[in-house]
Amino acid sequence: MSHLPRLIRSLCMNNTSQQSRPHEPSVGGGGPPRRLVNATAPVARALAGRRWVPLWALIRHRGRRSGAAYETPIAVVPTTDASVVMIGLPWGVTTNWARNVMAAGGASLRWKGRDVELVHPRIVDGAEAERLAKAPLRPVLRRFPGAIVFERG
Repeated sequence: MSHLPRLIRSLCMNNTSQQSRPHEPSVGGGGPPRRLVNATAPVARALAGRRWVPLWALIRHRGRRSGAAYETPIAVVPTTDASVVMIGLPWGVTTNWARNVMAAGGASLRWKGRDVELVHPRIVDGAEAERLAKAPLRPVLRRFPGAIVFERG
């Protein structure tokens, strides 16, 4: 179980990449380690949203200032309530994709081979995320700065 937090962190990359332009290096701190992102992004993008990989999904959103379309591979956290979709934010609640989704009031998700509309996003702290998550992931979410919770649209 000691490797689970590290695995979940690597799966919840929370990097925002735009399909139409090359990957740009991040400036400053406060995000995922760029080497980790560069090493795992191709695998995450290839697997995210597939029916047989239920942990990974692609969240589709628009830039809050640019209006550009983005697809970001993320890890969906299993919850005790089927009407709720939760995504952990191991790199903080100010990641660009989370800010974009909050500004737009929702997003679409390619998850388990299907498209799901997500509405009414809200940021929760680690303690509330822990309460919403299924038992095996609760200790991991307790350590996260927060999570973003949606209702299915």
